[in-house]
Amino acid sequence: MAEQTIHMPCTEEQVRDLKAGDTVILEDWLYGIRDATQIHMFDHGRTTRFDLNGHAVIHTAPNVKKVPPSNSCPAGYESICVGTTTSQRMERFTRPLMAQYGVRMIIGKGGLGEESRAAFREFGGVYLAIIGGTAALETTWIEQITDVDLDDLNPESLWEFKIRGFGPLLVAMDSHGGSLYDSVKQTAQDRRAEVLAGMGVGA
Repeated sequence: MAEQTIHMPCTEEQVRDLKAGDTVILEDWLYGIRDATQIHMFDHGRTTRFDLNGHAVIHTAPNVKKVPPSNSCPAGYESICVGTTTSQRMERFTRPLMAQYGVRMIIGKGGLGEESRAAFREFGGVYLAIIGGTAALETTWIEQITDVDLDDLNPESLWEFKIRGFGPLLVAMDSHGGSLYDSVKQTAQDRRAEVLAGMGVGA
């Protein structure tokens, strides 16, 4: 298992070098996205002025405060708490995010499914997992909100974050078909079988 620091945007080569079980620290840029954002982008045909090519997106609808634009808050928003939400319900958006916008990394909780695994293999992408309950810590990794698009969807706008030392994050799904969720599932099944056998169930 290796740990890498990656300055965003990244290349396909950098992403394909990552393996499930590695850890990653991201630097410079990160984009916040959520259900409504992607529904409008992919179901209603809206586009963004942001260049997401080679970037990471995090599944979030941050708690922010509207403030006058300034050097520290250029977008007119101050981050209060930037947490991460469950990814599975956004499964169908992984492929279009990668194919149409060039997104390389998706950050969230709970993992993604088989369609995402196939997209990661085809285009060169990874899923980076965050443990639930770490929103306060995540917020300290965000230096400022530098820009925002599709802001009529607030808080499910498309957010541009300036980040520093965002991580370590766990590579839970890689571009080679590897998935830590497979390992967890298999371990759980094996232990269940052992327990049942010990109880004489199914013997």
